[in-house]
Amino acid sequence: MEELELKQLESRIDDLIRVVEHLKEENRSLLSERAQLLERTEKARHRVETMLGRLKTLEQE
Repeated sequence: MEELELKQLESRIDDLIRVVEHLKEENRSLLSERAQLLERTEKARHRVETMLGRLKTLEQE
């Protein structure tokens, strides 16, 4: 390979490494956001189930 081709290849590899690092960080961020959303969903589900239980109790009175 010529020197120019090697430099171009090296530059392309460096670009790809930067893209991979960016995607890893984005993935970490999205996983964190997903965990927070799952937690909020679970809390909301619990509140709804509690309300439904209270309504059923009121219906039986």
